Amino acid sequence: MKGKKKSQNKTSYSTPALEKGLDVIELLAHQPAGLTKSQIARELDRTVSEIFRMLVCLERRGYISQVQGDQYALTLKLFKLVQEHPPTERLIVDALPVMRRFTEQTMQSCHLGVIEGGRVVILAQVNAPTSVGFYVKLGSSVDVMDASTGYVILAHQDNAQREASLAEWKSLTGRKLPTDLGDHLARVRKKGFEEHDSYQVRGVVNVTFPIFDNRGSALGALTAPYIEHVDSKVTRSAVVAALRKSAEEISFTLGGTVKT
Repeated sequence: MKGKKKSQNKTSYSTPALEKGLDVIELLAHQPAGLTKSQIARELDRTVSEIFRMLVCLERRGYISQVQGDQYALTLKLFKLVQEHPPTERLIVDALPVMRRFTEQTMQSCHLGVIEGGRVVILAQVNAPTSVGFYVKLGSSVDVMDASTGYVILAHQDNAQREASLAEWKSLTGRKLPTDLGDHLARVRKKGFEEHDSYQVRGVVNVTFPIFDNRGSALGALTAPYIEHVDSKVTRSAVVAALRKSAEEISFTLGGTVKT
């Protein structure tokens, strides 16, 4: 009798609308390229009208967005919320000392960025311990096609993630992809990182390495906007080597699998 009462209580406290919304989020979490309303309804064995209301609500709250035609995909809002959760916050705290150690060793600043909605967003940044230097503002964002971070992440994402990222960029900008993008990404992928004059500032060379997740796909990138100090004894090649080591260490800290 006691067990039956517990079962009845469970049923009486069910929340169908919430469950349907969570079903949509969990489904899209495994579909980085996105799904249409009809595909979502079919996968969840729901009617299109049921799913439509969920999609409108989730899109309005910023959890999903349309990335290509009528396809829906998750945004990074869940990622941002997770960052505020203590376990994830500890992981980020573990990564920052690596970045600080890099700046102390090289006298160069560095920042960590991710791709969101067709733009690169800077999530972490550490200044160089020098009186003169160059740095990117924490929280700032820039067009994916105007940042080494964007190219390095795209080059090291899996195909589905890359297609979703580029679809978001096209939707946001209304522009066509650069004709040489495929060749550019292939060069970055072959080299494993990018060492390129800044796309926005003269006199700065961006050195950028990917940060990998547990599947070996890039979830972010670590960049040092290299500037040559007159009295520095740290060569640019030494900066590249130090940044490579730092990026690998951060990947391992986050549980990532570094490609070799």
